[in-house]
Amino acid sequence: MASSPSNQAPLMLSVSGCRGIVGASLTPDVICRFVGAMVSWLREEQRIDRPVVVLGCDGRKGGDVLRGLVGSALAAAGCRVIDLGTAMTPTIGVMVVHHRASAGLTLTASHNPAEWNGMKIISAEGAAPDAPTASRIIERFKRDQHGFVPADRFGSIERDAVAAKGHADRVLAALAKVADIETIRARRFKVVLDSLNASGVEGARLLLNSLNCELTHLHDSNSGVFPHPAEPTRENLVSLSAEVAQRGSDVGFAQDPDADRLAVFDEGGRYIGEEYTLVLGAMALLGNNGAPSASAGPSRDLVANLSTSRMIDDVARRMGATVHRSAVGEANVVSAMKRVGAVMGGEGNGGVIWPEVTLIRDSLSAMALTLALLARERKPLSAIVASTPSYAIEKRKIELRPGLIERALAAAEGAHFGNGVRIDKQDGVRLDFPAPSGKGSAWLHVRASNTEPILRLIAEAPSSAETKLILDRADGLIQSA
Repeated sequence: MASSPSNQAPLMLSVSGCRGIVGASLTPDVICRFVGAMVSWLREEQRIDRPVVVLGCDGRKGGDVLRGLVGSALAAAGCRVIDLGTAMTPTIGVMVVHHRASAGLTLTASHNPAEWNGMKIISAEGAAPDAPTASRIIERFKRDQHGFVPADRFGSIERDAVAAKGHADRVLAALAKVADIETIRARRFKVVLDSLNASGVEGARLLLNSLNCELTHLHDSNSGVFPHPAEPTRENLVSLSAEVAQRGSDVGFAQDPDADRLAVFDEGGRYIGEEYTLVLGAMALLGNNGAPSASAGPSRDLVANLSTSRMIDDVARRMGATVHRSAVGEANVVSAMKRVGAVMGGEGNGGVIWPEVTLIRDSLSAMALTLALLARERKPLSAIVASTPSYAIEKRKIELRPGLIERALAAAEGAHFGNGVRIDKQDGVRLDFPAPSGKGSAWLHVRASNTEPILRLIAEAPSSAETKLILDRADGLIQSA
């Protein structure tokens, strides 16, 4: 992770791309320099004179202005630009492969507040570049290496207005391989969806209508004005919870601005959250209670990052699958997925990566698989959730200050949480150890965020009291370090 010296207006440069506060750390100069660095990398990597780049934005207010700037910068660098307009990040991944493009570029700050925006690169295979590649692009940006060309070599900009349908159709085709779509349609599920007036509106509507759902669509405009804070947490989704309960719906879904994450509510309006999204997807794809889906394929490997709940490990064990752990960040998860040939991967932030659709976290895939699971089990979502092992997971943030990262990681590594502590240092420090009660296991993960100027502390234990105890102790050690 790298950022500007100012905590008021940081510029975050990491494996997750480039993010900043519009008009402060994210300026037209910064945007054009980042675009130029990406195109110079493309020319060196692919040895082509006129790269084809798929472009889109997450729909937040002002994103269309920045998209125009980025499209012009790409054309000034000699690229043929395929502009999707407002589009989900996974839709851009699908369309990169569809158009056989050199790369994709999405303007998004994901769950960051509305004043943020950023740029995320997507490789020719429709995935985020791996960490070494991201580092090379960042170095080009810092050295101001660019791919801009004389006016007689400028590229072009064209529109693709049907990308959302192409994405929804791809999800349906993948779903047909592992589930009976007519059974799903026959259930006519009542679904309440909050799309945040952002990029997920059209694709989600097309998918859920195709599955014959009775859809109540909240915040379904293209205004880009977020009706509540963007991160799909319990506190930010009170209105969705009430709507699900009031309408007697089967399930509630909430997308983030670029619609790569999905939070889930049960039929009573209870926040199931983001940690369960990957678990539900795995249960749908591989089968529950040891009965694998015949069409899931030969792989029984899953990948999750180090900050994801161990629920996925327990469910995978029940289904005869293996979970491999990676560093946090979609690019790191995808690299591990490719290495082990995983059938699915993801993160505990509501991100499901289903390679059959795209190598990017995808809320449409997560919705489709959740509905397939409900149709197959013929139980309410609350009963399915109750049948899975549960833990108490809590996340905290500490604002960065000079030297804190190094001191915090040393303090976490030296913390004593009993005997038999296992240490994983591939991404900050993760400690696995016996739970304070002596019953079951617990873990603590301390790492610097890729996307915000903060230190993240995440702990999980069998009870919320134990999780709080672990975090309080870790917080105290770090604050005094």
